[in-house]
Amino acid sequence: MTSRRKVIQTLGLAGATAILPINTFATTMAKQKMIHQVYFWLHDVADTQEFLTQAVPMLGKCPTVGKFIAGVPAETEKREVVDHSWQVCCTAFFDSLEDQLAYQTEPLHLEFIEKYSKMWKTVKVYDIAI
Repeated sequence: MTSRRKVIQTLGLAGATAILPINTFATTMAKQKMIHQVYFWLHDVADTQEFLTQAVPMLGKCPTVGKFIAGVPAETEKREVVDHSWQVCCTAFFDSLEDQLAYQTEPLHLEFIEKYSKMWKTVKVYDIAI
């Protein structure tokens, strides 16, 4: 009897969820905090310090960025699962997906790309919902 009641409750909850308006999910997504991590592989490793101290700080000044940190690979032991191949990483924290979307078209972000993109050969972005 108890398991039958749980099945009925579960089905009722699933049915109610299925008919919620789509904009409810969109509103939830917009409020989703996130971390935006960008890894750079530079053409010339000798440019690492310049890129880290002059280029990357521009991104942290964008108005929708909350916290911002940047760095280079830690000198941890070489292991198969650790990737030390990149030169610079920056991490930006956003209060919502909307803030991250605004960052993509922020003039300072676009200026960074225009001015410094010639320095990197590869960029990888990892966005993390928190």
